[in-house]
Amino acid sequence: MSKINIKPLADRVLVKPLPAEKTTASGLIIPDSAKEKQQKGNVIATGKGLKDEPMTVKVGDTVLFGKYAGTELIVDGVEYLIMRESDILAIV
Repeated sequence: MSKINIKPLADRVLVKPLPAEKTTASGLIIPDSAKEKQQKGNVIATGKGLKDEPMTVKVGDTVLFGKYAGTELIVDGVEYLIMRESDILAIV
C-alpha cells in the first residue's frame, strides 16, 4: 500500500471504506444494482483533535460510520472518505 499524502486537520479522520459484500450470509449473490454503500472502513490518518477533546480513534482502527457521513475523495484511483470523528458511530 502506498503512503498517502493527506493529513486531516483538527477532528477529521481519513477512512478507506471496506469493499461491499458480494454475497449474503446464506450464500446468495448480490447484484451490483442492489448493493448498498459500505458503512465500515479502516482509519488511514487522523488529525490532532480539538483543544479540549483528543482523538479517540487511531490509525488502523476498523470503524462504523453513518451511511451519508463524510466527503468522498479519490486519490490515485482509490476511494477514501474524510469525516469528523463525531460521524464515527463505533470502533469494531
